[in-house]
Amino acid sequence: MKKSLTRAEMLTVSLMLFGMFFGAGNLIFPPMLGKLSGGKVWISLSFFCITAVVFPILGTLVVAKTKGLTNLAKKVSPMFALIFPMLIYLSIGPGLGIPRAATLPFEMAFKPYLPESFNVNLARFLYTCAFFGCAYWLALNPKKIVKRSGKFLTPALLTLITLLFVGVLSKKVFMPLNPSQAYMNSPHFTGFLEGYNTMDTIAALNFGLVISLAIRAMNINDDKDVLAYTKKGGVVAATFLVLIYAMLSFVGYSTAGLFPKTTNGAEILTNVTRYTFGSFGAVLLASIFTLACLTTCIGLITSVSQYFYELTNKMTYRKWATLWTVTALVVSNFGLNTILKLSVPVLSAIYPVSLVLIVLSLSENIFKKSTAVYKWTSYVTVFVSVVSTVANTLEANKISIGAANSFLNSLPLYKEGMVWVIPAFFTMFVGCVLVRFLSSKKENLELELENQ
Repeated sequence: MKKSLTRAEMLTVSLMLFGMFFGAGNLIFPPMLGKLSGGKVWISLSFFCITAVVFPILGTLVVAKTKGLTNLAKKVSPMFALIFPMLIYLSIGPGLGIPRAATLPFEMAFKPYLPESFNVNLARFLYTCAFFGCAYWLALNPKKIVKRSGKFLTPALLTLITLLFVGVLSKKVFMPLNPSQAYMNSPHFTGFLEGYNTMDTIAALNFGLVISLAIRAMNINDDKDVLAYTKKGGVVAATFLVLIYAMLSFVGYSTAGLFPKTTNGAEILTNVTRYTFGSFGAVLLASIFTLACLTTCIGLITSVSQYFYELTNKMTYRKWATLWTVTALVVSNFGLNTILKLSVPVLSAIYPVSLVLIVLSLSENIFKKSTAVYKWTSYVTVFVSVVSTVANTLEANKISIGAANSFLNSLPLYKEGMVWVIPAFFTMFVGCVLVRFLSSKKENLELELENQ
């Protein structure tokens, strides 16, 4: 008899997906958006959700549909299918996401409350050892990730965030500030950019494989059923993401006048929890940050280890998980700043093509799944984003590139970090037109030959 998921199982899968997406960065962005956008908060939040919710969920569906990121990348070329996924998994995993998952909650929720006499480096080491030990154990068996993350960790995280929100409401504080210049002039585009800067779409390309594995572990083996349940899980996870983003944005919006000097979301949450809950606020915030980062870290360890296990077939999944966890522990304590200097530019360069691949996959019927359209659109995007990233990196290090810098700054969307958009979609449009024109010409020629 064909197995189907119950509502409870479907909810658990959805919560697991939500938990993997919702990391520390997702906690920090919305409160600051709420503070800076003022009365424009709901407009900016709506456009924030397009790039921070809709695109990541679509990315998960695309990877599930193609049965892995490698298969999606093969639509461009075999070499691209080897290099692109490897760069994504290494940069978002051990190069950025996994080490930061441990250091961010420590820096934001634990370090401020340490006694001055306590050695910060020792405290960080002890915390990261405990954090990675827990993440490693929870990620050891991918088949149990739904139960461990979706049944326990994520519900606990949602409960704590809801408690924070209700606590703020109970204080009846409503002191919004006027929108900042950027949000006053263009709340739509500024919100869209803030969501874009979460880079959650890259994480989605990692997690698509994990959710497929999790659903198959629940005895759902038919590819169509796996995709259908992934879609349902994505919709529910997206709903939770939007609700939590709305809560956190309201927290930042309503308390902006109470804490006008805060400069980031972490400061807002620290002040708000202290004001609302007193000394318990520190415990609450530390728990929220730790759970948010832990669920994301589990997803990253699982996806990176599974990818390299399938790629090499020379080491077991457990050995890969051990390798990446130990690497992340070392990096988070001794070399995070160094590796961030490498991984962040790599992510900035490959992020645009990740978005483009999702758009191409969703619209491939328009250009009849032409490999040429995939190839040229992806290559143009990579070229533009790499040039832009190199220029930005040189500029950040105060290395002058003369006239080239002036030229780049004059390009549309360069300052916003989205200079690739127009070249990418122009290439895609031209490719679609050519494919349909040549296809129509071929069909007409075949009809003429048949009529002769």
